[in-house]
Amino acid sequence: MALARSVLPGTKASSRISGIGYFNLRQWQRSSSVAFTRSWAPIKWSLQQRCSASGFLVSDRKSSQFLVKCVSTVAPEKELEISTPVIAEESLAMTPEIQGAIKELEKDARLAVELAIKGYEAAESAETTELSVTICDDKYIQKLNKEWLGKDRPTDVLSFPQDQPAGESPLLLLGDVVISVETAARQAQERNHSLLDEMRILLVHGLLHVLGHDHELGVKESEAMAKKEMEILSSLGWTGKGLISASQSEPAADTNESKTKSVPRKKKRSPFKILFCDMDGTLLNSRSQVSRKTADALKAAVGIGVQVIIATGKTRQATMKALRPVGLEGQGGVLSSTTPGVFIQGLLVFGEGGAVVHRGVLPLDYCTKAFQYSLEHNIPAVGFCGDRIVASFDHPFLDHLHEDYFEPRGEVLKSIDELEKHKVQKLLFFEEQERIDRILRPEWQAITQGHATLVQAQRDMLEILPEGASKGAGVKLLLQHMDVDPDEVMAIGDGENDIEMLEMVGWGVAMGNGAPKTLEVADVTVATNDKDGVAEALERFILP
Repeated sequence: MALARSVLPGTKASSRISGIGYFNLRQWQRSSSVAFTRSWAPIKWSLQQRCSASGFLVSDRKSSQFLVKCVSTVAPEKELEISTPVIAEESLAMTPEIQGAIKELEKDARLAVELAIKGYEAAESAETTELSVTICDDKYIQKLNKEWLGKDRPTDVLSFPQDQPAGESPLLLLGDVVISVETAARQAQERNHSLLDEMRILLVHGLLHVLGHDHELGVKESEAMAKKEMEILSSLGWTGKGLISASQSEPAADTNESKTKSVPRKKKRSPFKILFCDMDGTLLNSRSQVSRKTADALKAAVGIGVQVIIATGKTRQATMKALRPVGLEGQGGVLSSTTPGVFIQGLLVFGEGGAVVHRGVLPLDYCTKAFQYSLEHNIPAVGFCGDRIVASFDHPFLDHLHEDYFEPRGEVLKSIDELEKHKVQKLLFFEEQERIDRILRPEWQAITQGHATLVQAQRDMLEILPEGASKGAGVKLLLQHMDVDPDEVMAIGDGENDIEMLEMVGWGVAMGNGAPKTLEVADVTVATNDKDGVAEALERFILP
């Protein structure tokens, strides 16, 4: 069972309500009067409701039930009410010292929020603001690190910003701060102060991350955040340096990492070594061109030592043709016959020197069925075979693929039997989005029975890949071949086929024109491909 204090937005100060009862989480989620901030475990109990109450909330995660004991406490009208529930994660082994620190932190968190949000735009129109704090052990925070950041190790503090637009609701949910009390205890001993002092420092650090500060964006940002930390700590009369100041004086200190939609997770004191960049919908605008601004930004990145690697569903030949007009192909560019690259959705991977690292091929049976299906339903289908493309029948789509996507001109096969001569790596159907969703995808999921991968890089194209194949798998294989840590990599993409790649690397960037699922998993969203989103990403996160 986990205990937390929760203050909710109010009615009249004169009302006084007390009660006790059980509420089912799933029933509450269906209720229009209650909205949960997230579904992950530490904050399932954080809610917004048109009533006034503060009290204790006890959760039983196995049954998804919550025991709430409420006594109303409502601030005067127009005065911002600050709620800072502190929850001890259920697996945490409690000691008198930890219990005492948590009790003090419940009061301290409110004071810290009050100071930190001064001048914070989103708080100006809010009636109530809430920061949720979870205290846990190393095992639990390591689990969160692995789930949200792909890093299988414990850290001292994690921040989960709510990213709530200003004025959207009278309740401003700042987000969540998770603190490992075990790491905090070790750091307190190393820095010669109490556990409570260290937890206060971590609380302030995590709170500032929630509010959008990030010391890893550069020297100026680090100095600004360190100054803000010390202002809050000094104003409250708390002992100890801020976490940034303390970390900078310790050669091997670990740092906060935040799963946020607005700041990158760069590895401390280490720039990104590699940038993976998608082509269609990302590097290429809606006219299938690379803008001069984007080309210059890529050249600048190469100039400071960042290796730019293309990761695309296109063939290498088509990619070179698209990059040629702006000088990004060949010597001094980002792609040549001797540079690494991931093509055809990870089915053709080139390593250093242009050597083939991986080549995947679809089973002939699926290729035959696809071309038969294409002829029977009059839906254009093509097979990608290295730098060649074969087609089931002639169609304007072949010209579209060649002229607008720079792909090799499709060769129409005289008969389906000719497929035996070609090693088809992926199949592509061309159809309207609505028919893909309603007919093609369900039918081909049934045909392949999970033994092939279906993906959409473009809304009007359904691609069929070998089982387990993906652009992300190709990127992972290339990084292993080059012996590069994914934490040292940034990736930019827009399509459904980019999701795995963006989740895998240290910092995933989605284009503003990206698919909804892609936007959801990315660490940050930049401008669209028609507004130089790639250039924006490079200027914000790579270029000095």
